[in-house]
Amino acid sequence: MRFIVQKFGGTSLVTQELRDLVASKVIAAVDEGYAPVVVVSAIGRAGEPYATDTLLNFVLSINRDLPAREMDLLMSCGEIISGVMMVNTLKRLGREAVLLTGAQAGIITDNNYNDARILRVDPKKIINEVKEGKIVVVTGFQGICENGDITTLGRGGSDTTAAALGVALNAEYIDIYTDVEGIMTADPRIVEDARILDIVTYNEICQLAHEGAKVIHPRAVEIAMQKNIPLRVRSTFTDAPGTLVTSHNEVFGTIDITNDRLVTGVAHISGVTQFKMAVKDLAMDNPVLRILKSLALANISIDFINVSPELIMFTVKDTVAQKALEVLENLGISPQIRANCAKVSTVGAGIHGVPGVMAHIVQALTEEGVEILQSADSHTTIWVLVQQDHMPKAIRALHRHFKLGHDRNAPEVLR
Repeated sequence: MRFIVQKFGGTSLVTQELRDLVASKVIAAVDEGYAPVVVVSAIGRAGEPYATDTLLNFVLSINRDLPAREMDLLMSCGEIISGVMMVNTLKRLGREAVLLTGAQAGIITDNNYNDARILRVDPKKIINEVKEGKIVVVTGFQGICENGDITTLGRGGSDTTAAALGVALNAEYIDIYTDVEGIMTADPRIVEDARILDIVTYNEICQLAHEGAKVIHPRAVEIAMQKNIPLRVRSTFTDAPGTLVTSHNEVFGTIDITNDRLVTGVAHISGVTQFKMAVKDLAMDNPVLRILKSLALANISIDFINVSPELIMFTVKDTVAQKALEVLENLGISPQIRANCAKVSTVGAGIHGVPGVMAHIVQALTEEGVEILQSADSHTTIWVLVQQDHMPKAIRALHRHFKLGHDRNAPEVLR
């Protein structure tokens, strides 16, 4: 059997017209000789009748203190509704189909309610249903833990479901259908000439996703990468090929990454606060360890960490900045704080080992009057922290400087 996993987001399932369009893509896969396994999200977004947030608001209006176990039971309902509607749509079009919940599809998770991790997948029931000539529809975002409780997989859970099933079934492709035509070089709401990428590596898309690009969840990419199952990010609303996500070696045979595409894209995360402390002012033993442990105990996630003998710097989300300040003040620390910042990330598989990339980033931002508050780098990414109100022009400057739009020739010094 030639399996293909097709995941459709909630915006693709809102109306019967859209569900018919989704069904046509599923049937087209059958006609091409594939055995499609269709993963669905809950229908629509907050405010629409069957969206997960709508169901949550309905129940939480009674009492905000709903136990996590019962919350998972509630949050699993939206995908069941959309899955039944998808099966019924396929049946109306003359195709045999069956709906399986995450549990019935063999998705076993830990018992971390609301943000469970998949431990293993047993796809026997899926395979048996396909052998009987049925199109299998699976509810995304959910599974079952060892004690038999329904669990949900947290943000991006339906992407994770699709990737896990793709790996378990050794699928030829995992197709993630969205309301955009693929992964773009930058947010098109900020950069007018942002373009769709034909092909990216797993590492590149993981970095872009972690750093703010919201087209696919990084956990899904990491799972697909375990077996090198190619991912395709495509639009429900067109027949465009979308963006192929695959291994470095496959991409290298198609595109000369080092020369043609030093930088793949620019991503961003807004709404962060910078904390800065001079080590000489910290009257305690092991100040770095004390600070990091105290923040971890308070369940505060920190990012953009720079530690040196003279200085400790990190960022947190604006929403937890006050809580982080209270933790530090309880340690007798008065940090320098800069609120309303944004993290801008320049991502590309070709960055590593190429001299002059950071110089070009500094040049591009300096020419636009953007002050760099902090920086860091890895093999595929260079991060800079800027003021929030400088973020749009920083993104546009980097996109333009590295010629990520329609004129794709990189700066001469980088060739």
